[in-house]
Amino acid sequence: MKNYKSILIVEDDEDLLTTMKRSFERHNYLVECAKSLKEVEKIVKNSNFTNAVIDLKINGESGLEVIKFLNNFDKKIKIIMLTGYASITTTIMAIKSGACYYLAKPANVEMIIEAFDKENLESSQAEIKITNKETSLKNLEWEHIHKVLVENNFNISKTAKILNMHRRTLCRKLQKSGIK
Repeated sequence: MKNYKSILIVEDDEDLLTTMKRSFERHNYLVECAKSLKEVEKIVKNSNFTNAVIDLKINGESGLEVIKFLNNFDKKIKIIMLTGYASITTTIMAIKSGACYYLAKPANVEMIIEAFDKENLESSQAEIKITNKETSLKNLEWEHIHKVLVENNFNISKTAKILNMHRRTLCRKLQKSGIK
């Protein structure tokens, strides 16, 4: 009999979710999938998974709330935050919420499994690589914008108001940084 591991994938992109599910199944994982915090709450009652991969932005919700929920439910679940909106701020927020590792998209299943394996070997918090590269003013601005955006659950209008910025200006800045 094969040695199965269990994982919960929380992702709202249907294509990515299907691809990840199939890839994890090929690596002998029993896979549960959810597209929202409500679905996670239902799944948790009937499942017993040991790992979770959570997207930062899920159908307008924050994946950080999912991490907090799972961490409160069972602190033994190893959680990896997976996002296309990587920043130092969200990395710190994810780790403080209970994630053991943080990966920026695109990350393949092998990278995710490697992160889980590192967590198993080290039994410690996520490893944050520090580089000697100086932070540019644009990066600092982007990190601040992203922090306020996360704090406001990705509400563009509310974020623009708090930043004292016109909504369209904020949208242009987000498009330039790759967020749509």
